[in-house]
Amino acid sequence: MDDKEINWEAIARFLFEGSMLKHTWRTGYPFLGKGRESVAAHTFGVILSAMMLAKNVPGVDMGKLLKLCLVHDLPEARTGDANAVHKRYVNIDEESAITDMIQGLPGGEEIADLLSEFRECNTLESVLAHDADKLDMLLSLKEHLDTGSSDAALWIPYVKERLKSDGAKALAGAILKEHWASWWMRQLLGNNFK
Repeated sequence: MDDKEINWEAIARFLFEGSMLKHTWRTGYPFLGKGRESVAAHTFGVILSAMMLAKNVPGVDMGKLLKLCLVHDLPEARTGDANAVHKRYVNIDEESAITDMIQGLPGGEEIADLLSEFRECNTLESVLAHDADKLDMLLSLKEHLDTGSSDAALWIPYVKERLKSDGAKALAGAILKEHWASWWMRQLLGNNFK
């Protein structure tokens, strides 16, 4: 396939659209009283969590898992991020957003298929992607809890109960036992850090 057959302009527009997630704020943080995170930052955390979660899962297609995580919130470039409160009152037409997003995009059908698989959540990879999504939220809640937001504790059980895989449940337990800054405090303070 030569460059004349590739719709580079459509790809450029899609990349600009995906980059909107760097500027699209997750809307649940005001309900915690503090914090701010872009959808793109969340996506990075989901991908990292999925990579670690799947290390010991036999038969997992790591490539597919990471792609699912990469695109799972992509429609939010068009719809914005709706938190649990918003979702009680607002109907989001994600299907139309996806259809419009991939129109004329080389490889767009793969993106639509991945988003469908993520929503249906009936494959090993999609279950792990959902768990990784929740684990990233749990990491954020634990950080907020450790830095003084007692409201974060109210959400932790809700997030934990939505985890499906045994590995995600075990990792959630480890996350909740660790202090959010233990990764660097243990190096500096050694056994004095608890």
